[in-house]
Amino acid sequence: MQNTVHFILQGKGGIGKTLVSTILAQWLAGQDELPLRCYDTDQENATFSRYKAMNVKHVPVMTDTRNIDPKRFDALMIDLLETEGNCVVDNGANTFSPLMGYLLENDCFAMLQESGRKVYIHTIVGGGDTLHDTAMGFVSTAKSTNVPLVLWENEHFGLLQSASGKIFTESHTYEDNAARVVGRVVLSQRNADTFGADIKKMNIARMTVEEVRASDKFNVMEKQRIKVVFRDLFEQLDKITW
Repeated sequence: MQNTVHFILQGKGGIGKTLVSTILAQWLAGQDELPLRCYDTDQENATFSRYKAMNVKHVPVMTDTRNIDPKRFDALMIDLLETEGNCVVDNGANTFSPLMGYLLENDCFAMLQESGRKVYIHTIVGGGDTLHDTAMGFVSTAKSTNVPLVLWENEHFGLLQSASGKIFTESHTYEDNAARVVGRVVLSQRNADTFGADIKKMNIARMTVEEVRASDKFNVMEKQRIKVVFRDLFEQLDKITW
């Protein structure tokens, strides 16, 4: 993995964008010796920037009048273009439309590719009540760019299937855009009282897997369950043709 730029983009809030950013950043950090740079453009809930171990840079795009100034994304683009390494850009629901509009209007994806960067968009589709909105977000993103997509299937809200039992990845909605998807990662539905509670504890503490491993705030079984979850996710990321 050399000089890649990963945008986590999904217009629906609370669907797991920051979780995906933290997982991806930790996986990238273990791939090679190139520097990893992380950015958080969320102006309301800059959770990614609170992970101190990842040295996440917060990108201030909100003006004093609480409006998004698209031109303030210039600083982000300059960083992405001028510095070597792999990059993860987390984006909040409040900045999704402004950031996407900026990236498309300024032809930023092509600009990054022409500068020698490999660009990927990571989009999340959730199950249960979130399926319809996030599936439409997936379609919108797929149709608005020609950038390779990585689909994250978040089962935290339920399985990704319609009321009639149709699995999302077997639906026409997915199949019509499947050619754009270079890889899929499943955030599997696990026991909420054990695995779920442990991951929540880890996220609340804003800790990485390595920090959990060295911490005395997690017992041996909590560490084991977190290890199992991240081993599964990292193995899925390993299988993607980047």
